[in-house]
Amino acid sequence: MPATGDAAPDFTAPLANGDVDEFSLSDELGAEAPIVLAFFPGAFTGVCTEEMCTFQDRLAAFDELDASVYGVSRDSPFALNEFRAQNDLEFGLISDFNKEIIDEYGIEMDFDDLGVYGVAKRSVFVVDADGEITYSWVSDDPGVEPEYAEVEAAVEDVA
Repeated sequence: MPATGDAAPDFTAPLANGDVDEFSLSDELGAEAPIVLAFFPGAFTGVCTEEMCTFQDRLAAFDELDASVYGVSRDSPFALNEFRAQNDLEFGLISDFNKEIIDEYGIEMDFDDLGVYGVAKRSVFVVDADGEITYSWVSDDPGVEPEYAEVEAAVEDVA
């Protein structure tokens, strides 16, 4: 699992932004950094919906710092577009349908009792313009949300 000070693993994946576009982390570093990657286990679930809506509610603070927020989950880009629409999310959601990003970041978790395997642990990484992880938070408890003020402060430190 990459930690603060490590290079963020690069990836290319579908981006649900109302359409479906391609997103490459390395292509966005100069233009959109700092970048907040907020991984969540699954769209349309209670805590994940609350988390993404909280990022939406705080989006103006990130915009003021010229930071970009992206949610990341194993859901298909089509499901993520519906999730965006139903929750009025203005930021893009990255589809890691094949679990490649989750593997690169080492944040896989299973819900054995539900028969759900290989989803993302709830986690947040802030990546600066040089591609360095300047903040990381990973929870083993999917019911715990990140400290949003702490994420904002981490972004402010590198903005």
